[in-house]
Amino acid sequence: MEPTIVTRAEQLYLGRRESITMTEFARVADHLPTMLADLAGRGVPVAGAPFFRYRVIDMSAEMLVEAGIPLAVPVEVDGPGFVDTLPAGRYATVVHVGHPDELMAATARLLGWAQDQGLAWDMTPTPTGEEWACRLEMLLTNPAEQPDMHKWETVLLFKLAD
Repeated sequence: MEPTIVTRAEQLYLGRRESITMTEFARVADHLPTMLADLAGRGVPVAGAPFFRYRVIDMSAEMLVEAGIPLAVPVEVDGPGFVDTLPAGRYATVVHVGHPDELMAATARLLGWAQDQGLAWDMTPTPTGEEWACRLEMLLTNPAEQPDMHKWETVLLFKLAD
């Protein structure tokens, strides 16, 4: 699929944050089922697909990554969970259908496309890595309903500079 630009409204979400390396990604992903079950048990409506938000990226060292679930209403949470907001704005986006192991290549294509279009990211280089205003992998496929990872749909959404 060809990348596009979309405008997104601000979105409230429940999150859990971890500092990880690429080989430790399950530490973040494993929070989603518990978070979803907690919200369902409390009758809290979910307002969209779960996602991973990359706050700081240093592929050769550590990354600061959040597991997130969009909320329809604010909720009270105990640590280490938190409630935050995804920023409104313009995002470069593309849908990837395939195994999660292929997301690095899909990400590289989106980054390259944006560069070819002369677009700038809402991102700041820092000594600890790239600090992104909002860089998301939204998980459209429920693994319980579609166990074949090669059929999973993931939407990449990277915030553009204003």
